[in-house]
Amino acid sequence: MVTIEIEYQGDLHCSATHGPSHTVLATDAPTDNQGRGESFSPTDLVATALATCILTTMAIAARKHGHELAGCTATVTKEMVAAPERRIGRLATTIRMTEHLDEGMRTRLERAAHTCPVHRSHTRRSTHPSTSTGQPRTSTTSS
Repeated sequence: MVTIEIEYQGDLHCSATHGPSHTVLATDAPTDNQGRGESFSPTDLVATALATCILTTMAIAARKHGHELAGCTATVTKEMVAAPERRIGRLATTIRMTEHLDEGMRTRLERAAHTCPVHRSHTRRSTHPSTSTGQPRTSTTSS
């Protein structure tokens, strides 16, 4: 289990601290939703999470077969929709491989890409966040 602490800093900016590493990242609302677009938006982070998860999952699978995927890249294009509610409509993802791989390995890696936890979470289940005011408390989410 990983804990991430988030602080709302005002003016549609948040600061998130990764518990284990203490790495901090900032978010801002996008320009098309009242923000200044000075950093990743929360939905940008969803897109980023998908692409980095796919590459990491593929790299784990490649490593098991003696391949290194360093230098492989991904591009993810996030498309928002406004109706019936504002949400991510599509995450178009392209993976580019640097190492020459045979067709069998490419097929294994493509299959692995579809097993990344972010992809599975995004396509199989939606979560409903719980909210509270006051003191922190343990909560669960259900769908």
